[in-house]
This record gives sequence, C-alpha cells and structure tokens, in this order.
Amino acid sequence: MGRRHLARELALKVLFELENDGGDAERSLKYHVAESRADAEVATLLRIGSFEILYLPSVPLKAAINESIELAKTFGGPDSGKFVNGILGRIAADAEIRHPAAKGEGNG
Repeated sequence: MGRRHLARELALKVLFELENDGGDAERSLKYHVAESRADAEVATLLRIGSFEILYLPSVPLKAAINESIELAKTFGGPDSGKFVNGILGRIAADAEIRHPAAKGEGNG
C-alpha cells in the first residue's frame, strides 16, 4: 500500500504543478529540452523525474534518475534512456547548485 500511496501522491503533485503555470520542474524542462525533441511518453517521464529531484528529498537523486531511465528504455525509442539521463542529470546538478544545504544536511 505504501508504494501505491507514493505513486498516487507523486502523480497528483505533478498534475497540480502543471496546472499552476508549470512550476519549477516544468521551467527546468523547458530550459533543458526543446519541445519537439521529446515524445509524449519521454516528456512525461522527464516531468515525473524532475519533480522527484526538485520536490521529493526523500527520493535519492540517483534513484529518481535511474527509475526514469529504465522507464524510458521501456516506453521510448532506442536512445531515450541516454536522453533522459542527460536531461535529469543536468536538472539534478542545477538543483544541487541552487540548494546545496538542503541536499547535504544529513551528511554532517
């Protein structure tokens, strides 16, 4: 039940953010990806992955990125995994630059 609850919470938060002018996750995607470059499935995976990176500190960065990569390999084209890895890697790096204390508080 816990995983199902997390999936539902994540989906609702992503939809809520999209409805409210896109939010930070959508702006990050638009900054890093040309609209025509990502098909609908990969764009959705990028939205979910970027949301996890930016708003869910309980999800490790590597886990958010790797999960999105695996899903992209399944639902996208042959190079979708590499594409998702590159984009989410840049978004994660930007997030760490903007909020270094929030990501490293537990290392102390």
